Amino acid sequence: MDGFLNILKPPGMSSHDVIGAVRKVLRMKRVGHAGTLDPAAAGVLPVAVGQAARLIEYLELADKTYRAELTFGFATDSGDDTGKITEEVTDFMMPLQEAIEHVLAGFTGRIRQTPPAHSAIKIGGKRACDLLREGKEVEVPSREVTIHSLDLVAYQPEAHKVLLDVQCSKGTYIRSLCLDIGAALGLPATMSFLVRSRVGDFALADALTLEELAGAGECAVLEPAHFLSHLERYDLDPRREKAFCNGLGTGERQRVPETDTLRVYCGGRFLGIGRYDRASQEVIPAKVIHREPAAKP
Repeated sequence: MDGFLNILKPPGMSSHDVIGAVRKVLRMKRVGHAGTLDPAAAGVLPVAVGQAARLIEYLELADKTYRAELTFGFATDSGDDTGKITEEVTDFMMPLQEAIEHVLAGFTGRIRQTPPAHSAIKIGGKRACDLLREGKEVEVPSREVTIHSLDLVAYQPEAHKVLLDVQCSKGTYIRSLCLDIGAALGLPATMSFLVRSRVGDFALADALTLEELAGAGECAVLEPAHFLSHLERYDLDPRREKAFCNGLGTGERQRVPETDTLRVYCGGRFLGIGRYDRASQEVIPAKVIHREPAAKP
């Protein structure tokens, strides 16, 4: 049983807890997830079982979509409403909707942001949040991320809240984005709720609750290739299938792919992930999932 699951993580449960529940239902040890969600957040959690766990790193390349609630008036050390309040104002005017939309436009495209110290980002090989628990000072370097779209979907001036839809690249922290939006408007701000609605081909509408997974069992596990459309496809000459599955390059120079990471097929069958070597001008196997050649008709 090798493949992916699209799991709906509930709020109040860690991503690691979800993996434990999946292992129990499927009675498998080799289970992993891509794109950790904070315990307070909910939404799509891609889960890989069996050999498909070797493909998790490629899922993390996919763009993600979120719906976030931003509350003005206070900021916390974690960037969400589970942290300690570090700044608070009570007597302020809610920014006008037009002003918020103008600021949001400035956060689209490539931006730099500093991930929150209360996160799983690694500093010197250790998670930043673990270093904080040890009482150590943490300085997280800024990074470049891409915000493909950032839309205001609800304006709630009485509650000092807005709802945002965000489509972004990997590595984007919505908590940091909310903090920076508030700063641009001259107010402390906090992410007060988060739902992840998409990770690449994993959509919220198709996600299974853990209860639904328990009922479906192995039938819920889907083919790995179904969730890798964000990678460019490469169709291998059938005469090179055995060589590729044995770790050899394709020896083909039929075309130059647009990207270096490819999902490789042969005769319509997914073989695994290939890497295009621009020096030798051929595709080198990176992760082979199906090593046995397709049966002859």
